[in-house]
Amino acid sequence: MSYNYLVTAQKPTAATHSVTGHFTSPRDLNLIVAKGNRLEIHTVTAEGLVAVLDVGLYGKVACLQLFHPPSEQQDSLFVLTAKYHVCILSYDEASGDIITRAYGDVKSRVGKSTEIQMIGMIDPDCKVIGIHIYSGLLKIIPLELDSGQELRAMDIRLDDIFVVDLTFLHGCKTPTIAYIAELKDTRQLKVFPLALNELELKQCCWQHNIEPCSSIIIPTPLSCGGCVVVGMETITYYNKDYYKPVPLAKGGVMQCYGKVDSHRYLVGDTTGKLFMLFLQCEERMSDLSEETVTDLKLQLLGEAAIGKSLSYLDNGVVFIASSFGDSQLVKLSTEPTDASGSFVQILDSYTGLGPIIDMAAVDLTRQGYDQLITCSGAGKEGSLRIIRNGIGINELASIDLSNIKGVWALRTSSRDGDEMNNTLVLSFVGQTRILLLNDEEVEEADLGGFSDSEQTFFAGNVVHDQLVQVTMTTIRMIDADGLNLICEWKPASGRNISTVACNREQIVVAIGRDVHYLEIGDGVFKDVSLVTMEHEVACIDITPLSNDKQHAELCALGLWTDISVRVLKLPTLEVIHSRLLGGEIIPRSIAMVQFEGISYLLVALGDGTLFYFNIDPPSGNVTNQKRLVLGTKPVILKHFEVAGTRNIFACSDQPTIIYSSNHKLLFSNVNMKEVTYMCSLNCKAYQDSLALINASFLTIGTVDEIQKLHIRTIPLFESPRRITFHSATRTFGVVTVRDDVPVSVDGACQYVPARSSASTTAASRTYSIADVTGDFRPKAMLGASGAAVEVSSVLLVDSVNFEVLHAHQLRPSECSLAIASCELGGEEYIVVGTGVANQENYESTSGRLLVMTCTNGKLEVFSETEVPGCVYCIIPFNGRLVAAVNNRVSVYSWTEDRQLREVDTYTNNIMALFLKIKGDFILVGDLLRSFSLLVFKQDKKEELSLIAMDTNLNPAMMMAIEIIDDDTFLGADSQHLFICQKNSDATTEEDMRYMIQPAQIHVGDSVNVFRHGSLVMEHPGLSASPILGRPIIFGTVFGAIGMVCQLKDDAYRLLGSLQQSLLTVVNSVGNIEHSVWRAFATEHRTRVSVGFIDGDLVERFLDLPRDKMELVVRNMKLQPAQPGQDAQDPNSNLLDDVVKLVEDLSRLH
Repeated sequence: MSYNYLVTAQKPTAATHSVTGHFTSPRDLNLIVAKGNRLEIHTVTAEGLVAVLDVGLYGKVACLQLFHPPSEQQDSLFVLTAKYHVCILSYDEASGDIITRAYGDVKSRVGKSTEIQMIGMIDPDCKVIGIHIYSGLLKIIPLELDSGQELRAMDIRLDDIFVVDLTFLHGCKTPTIAYIAELKDTRQLKVFPLALNELELKQCCWQHNIEPCSSIIIPTPLSCGGCVVVGMETITYYNKDYYKPVPLAKGGVMQCYGKVDSHRYLVGDTTGKLFMLFLQCEERMSDLSEETVTDLKLQLLGEAAIGKSLSYLDNGVVFIASSFGDSQLVKLSTEPTDASGSFVQILDSYTGLGPIIDMAAVDLTRQGYDQLITCSGAGKEGSLRIIRNGIGINELASIDLSNIKGVWALRTSSRDGDEMNNTLVLSFVGQTRILLLNDEEVEEADLGGFSDSEQTFFAGNVVHDQLVQVTMTTIRMIDADGLNLICEWKPASGRNISTVACNREQIVVAIGRDVHYLEIGDGVFKDVSLVTMEHEVACIDITPLSNDKQHAELCALGLWTDISVRVLKLPTLEVIHSRLLGGEIIPRSIAMVQFEGISYLLVALGDGTLFYFNIDPPSGNVTNQKRLVLGTKPVILKHFEVAGTRNIFACSDQPTIIYSSNHKLLFSNVNMKEVTYMCSLNCKAYQDSLALINASFLTIGTVDEIQKLHIRTIPLFESPRRITFHSATRTFGVVTVRDDVPVSVDGACQYVPARSSASTTAASRTYSIADVTGDFRPKAMLGASGAAVEVSSVLLVDSVNFEVLHAHQLRPSECSLAIASCELGGEEYIVVGTGVANQENYESTSGRLLVMTCTNGKLEVFSETEVPGCVYCIIPFNGRLVAAVNNRVSVYSWTEDRQLREVDTYTNNIMALFLKIKGDFILVGDLLRSFSLLVFKQDKKEELSLIAMDTNLNPAMMMAIEIIDDDTFLGADSQHLFICQKNSDATTEEDMRYMIQPAQIHVGDSVNVFRHGSLVMEHPGLSASPILGRPIIFGTVFGAIGMVCQLKDDAYRLLGSLQQSLLTVVNSVGNIEHSVWRAFATEHRTRVSVGFIDGDLVERFLDLPRDKMELVVRNMKLQPAQPGQDAQDPNSNLLDDVVKLVEDLSRLH
């Protein structure tokens, strides 16, 4: 049996749909964006888009439409999923939750799914829902909200089988549809009123023959009705009586539109050009209430992202939802914004990784975790994306200083009233040193009011333009201008200060068990109150919980001996809450912080453990205890701000930044091996920086944008297809393809690049020669067709700065789908596989294997071998290489004269697309035959032979494969993941040749690539890891990053029970069942999901309040242990066990 954990590390980023309206409130303008199975809801403000909700659905969004129900103040949202579920959603402003007001399943037992697109729509009068998901069939659903009944669809037969697009028209007495019908040699626009009572279409009221490549209908809410049809050569307005066309220039194909108002529409094409379509109207003399469209005008506005959907927001601002790169927020101007005459100004971009075609997982920083370098996007949006877990510190300066115990940044007023920091206070055992920051120069100084003969516990700016220094024996107040000592507070009887906390106006100091509360006045310390605790105080914090206040109302203490936390009320120091932490390790640091309006109390112990709670500011009550491991050494919690947002830096042997996103506490690793102390620093030379301490250095650096996964974009402006890492030179080999367009030169058609891109601007370039007699020029290719052509290149990219060092352009009509770094004869080469496009045959009949050297930042073809087809995959294999060429799997050896020689070939495939190796075994992924497992016998015969194959032949295409272990293999088709295993229980040799399929799950996305790797360092808290082996990372078409891990038996049983129990507590948006969403479903059969735990669902357990967690655990029905397995101890603390297990798994990504 195979037990697996599937989880998303990066949610889908490719935007497929966008709509705008008043969803969350009648007063708010909202933008709703669909990305795979997620809905992102934003509010449009003067400052930009503000995220409101991120909603997950148990279904991939196929259609999305906002509509305004009659007699209601807010808009509702209609959703159609790819598995034929429909739902209508509304937003409850009081609770902030999404409400499902209607839902249903519109799948039919019979019917052929439409091959063009799924269409879902609501008529303008909000009477009915129209759905086209089966060829020749229209489903109609009466629109009923809050009825408590499932929506039921009625089938209406269409006159035509193939429908390209379909919509409801405006201004009709009864719901009326218009659709584009694809006929034998042409296309027609047909308009039919609906006869709802008879469940049929009325007689066609009008129709037009239209351009054969017409693909989009735009309904126009004009008094004269009608619609606009978008083709490849024209855009035409059609009405019953007349039509008005406007020609289109040659170039991209129009693929999306967005309504500005009833007379203006934005239209986008496949190259990213953005147009404004104007409908010019006049009032009819016979009827002044009805308009007539007299003309259409189409104006090019400029170029932006390649849009999948366009949404006009307000004041000339447009959101462009892109599936091929970053989505954009743009501003349309009335005057050109640059020299090119563009009217489009880009305001903001939103990361889109999709589609991820290929990726490499490489430990570039040698810190024990991988970075992902993905081939993302297409066309001009093509790019490499560097994805790493955690947050980077960009080092600006470093000072060689050891044994520093603390650091604080100060601002003195002696430099022209500058508000920036100009001083660093460094604390050592038995002394304090002061550093003055003068631009980029640092000099040591003596500040008169400071004590430099003691270790400093705290230093900082306070009210009344004063400074405070706290040492073991004294609290000193210093004039920030003259730097003179103003006053001093000392403990009675010569006792020593053990720990202290200070803010702008208050100080709480502990002397053993005694706690003093002081208030900072103008030149004086006011000793307000004193309390004696039961045990010695270990740590204190008095950070105000309201981010706009300087005065704290609560004080948090951590105590020795009983290992507890106390919350005290200020100024009385009355204990209003206490909490025992348990164990024997004392708290070393404590912090109160407010993130996104939610207040937290964090307590770090001496062994690297962190407890965190919710704290109620008025009452001081602490609830919802949670625990995780941040490292193995004591953790110090420090506040800091980035871009005006407060965060917590956890200093330890594995430094971590704690922050909040979507009201969820997140923990991201920092790319430094150790940080013992830190502070914020904002000086002239190093603005918005951090000063970080470790055992040997003081480092000054800036922090990357605070997010769980950090994504860096390397634009290529052409499509990347494959990538490999060349470890000897620490460079990447990347296969790309660009478009070259025809131009006329001296009456002849030649081809030049459509735009500057990585392959045309590389530092050096070389070119393949077509043949002895062929005419191939670097800057132009002879052509006759006049159509754009694809040109493939191999790029060499530096792994440090990601500069394109070299570009090698392949022959005309030659493309590449395979590249690998292979060690042959003791040397590492980059091997590229190509295929030549053949217009006469569907299948390529020739290609090449190019063995290339990497020397001095340049690629050079060292050897080439002709092959009888297209090379789809290359993989190194024990000093040889294996290539998949059409239906052949061939093993090549490296001869003494350094040439490739074919050793043996296996040909029993339809089309071999993917290869993976382990030892002497070769796993083959076939276009239609799923898996085959081959073995290469390294004896005198040197032959390939089949030892096992998958008999569960899936009709969907194989998209990716990976080897888990010697007997277990992972595969992906267009929507699912599945596991195949050798049949070890078989009793005959013949049965052993056929694999079994013990696990499968629906993903709702197309997985293009698997890679063994880890996004995080091996965590000290995972000594008893619930997973087996190394995780497998995957990338998808929708730009998601996911992970598959193999679970231990006991962890699988526990998580399976947790998953089922969670379904009774976690609400499903749209009332779609989780089991239906995850079921392995094809056109021919449906199987329940088995062998996989849904990590996205399970990890929602950590977001539940404590009482809901307890309810979920109480409802868990633990599966009995199998023979040979450890049984669950009924006396163990099950809730703590479950929380720890899920937290351990969540930290894997």
